[in-house]
Amino acid sequence: MFVGGGAGALLRYLIAIGLPTASTSTFPWNTFITNVLGCFFIGLLFSLFQLNGGSSILKLFIVIGVLGGFTTFSSFAMEFVTLYDTGETAKAFLYVLASNLIGLVMAFAGLLLGNVLFK
Repeated sequence: MFVGGGAGALLRYLIAIGLPTASTSTFPWNTFITNVLGCFFIGLLFSLFQLNGGSSILKLFIVIGVLGGFTTFSSFAMEFVTLYDTGETAKAFLYVLASNLIGLVMAFAGLLLGNVLFK
């Protein structure tokens, strides 16, 4: 799986250097595009493996390795869809809300701590 993770990270890097707007825009297009593509591909592959079976090793390599290295947002999206699809609607929306709010708070906390430690 670590080889898949490396491949995913390389794909993410190629997107970052391949987008000319990355250095001229304040919107994080690289991350946005990577996350959206990751979500699309994890949904597509989840469906493919669910409907057609396939090797569990290949599934782990692609879904956890490649897409995990490419973006973790795709896993987040699939976990939400799975919770929602299994009837755990409240838990699904709580997961989204908590992940986003806590993630943003932690990013801000890290920024503040970094500003204190590294200035």
